[in-house]
Amino acid sequence: MDIDQFWSLIETARTSVGASAVSFDEALVNLLADLPPLEILQYAERFDELHDALYRWDVWAAAYLIGGGCSDDSFMDFRAGVIAQGRDWYERAAFNPDNLAEHPAVIEAADGHEDGALFYEDVNYVASGAFERLTGNPDAFYEAWAEYRSVEAHKTEASDMGEDFDFDDASEMHRRLPRLAGLHLRAR
Repeated sequence: MDIDQFWSLIETARTSVGASAVSFDEALVNLLADLPPLEILQYAERFDELHDALYRWDVWAAAYLIGGGCSDDSFMDFRAGVIAQGRDWYERAAFNPDNLAEHPAVIEAADGHEDGALFYEDVNYVASGAFERLTGNPDAFYEAWAEYRSVEAHKTEASDMGEDFDFDDASEMHRRLPRLAGLHLRAR
């Protein structure tokens, strides 16, 4: 599955949410469950690549501001949520996480003093959900994934997270992410 096919699935799921009462993650599970198992694994591979590419200090700082704090687990959910926003928002956030200050959900959350915008845990598990739907076995994805990864012989390299900095230093956050800090630090 190439990157365009991946984003097409994301956009199709996003579009179907507006036309039905199903959540985005369920819409994506439904789409994936109609694919052959190999394509579900390829989707998971693309998802992991995009998810890993956001594993950076500046993106984590954005999640920290938006979420009023952000643990390791929450950062996984935030990156999944950014992917769920579609290609345009993903690319904007990857280029400069401060661009998320323009996202309507982030603005609305800041205005309402809420901290859940863009955090979407269930998106991390859509491939396994699709496999379970196909096989009835909750472990089928993980077994197939282990085999797929060994056959593909992927090497995981440590990602360059960029420069670490203190997320609790308001002046540093204003310097690095001025628009997000303006939205979220004024509210706290």
